[in-house]
Amino acid sequence: MKALSNLGLNYSDYLLFLLLIICILTDIKSRRVYNNVLLPFLIISLAAGFIAGGWALFLEGVKGFILGLIVFIIPFSRGGIGAGDVKLMAVIGGIKGPVFVVKVFLAGALAGGLIALVFLAAGGQLQSTLSRLLQTFLSLLGRYGMRFQADSRENEAKPVYFPYTLAIGAGVIAVYTAGWNSF
Repeated sequence: MKALSNLGLNYSDYLLFLLLIICILTDIKSRRVYNNVLLPFLIISLAAGFIAGGWALFLEGVKGFILGLIVFIIPFSRGGIGAGDVKLMAVIGGIKGPVFVVKVFLAGALAGGLIALVFLAAGGQLQSTLSRLLQTFLSLLGRYGMRFQADSRENEAKPVYFPYTLAIGAGVIAVYTAGWNSF
């Protein structure tokens, strides 16, 4: 236990790691992030924040929770992530605060892009996806003076799904590894 205390972690760090382990495992197994897991973690973190720092730390957790919801509104509304991922990010904000949740969002987005590339490559769809992306980009340039004739074939690709909790977890690890984990 002495070795763990030398890491400079506090209760919120351990709470966050436990939450991520549970959510990643359930997301991989059942493609779900359960409310009955998220809610106790949120309540415990907000209560602990109030006990440790009064209203100021409690309100910091509430701000983090709200910001955690907000950062994933657009990806959720476009079908890019599930509601469980949104709620997980909100609870992460409730545990660690608004600054931390923004850092995790940015690092997780980068990790999510890399993970998506791996899944696309494993599914044999990387080349066709990059081709469609290039066609889209070039057609956008066509609107601003360049002309581009898009491929007339319909490339209906099957969507690639992966548990986004992996990207969120990778984002958390990146934030801690980079030393950006201070409240």
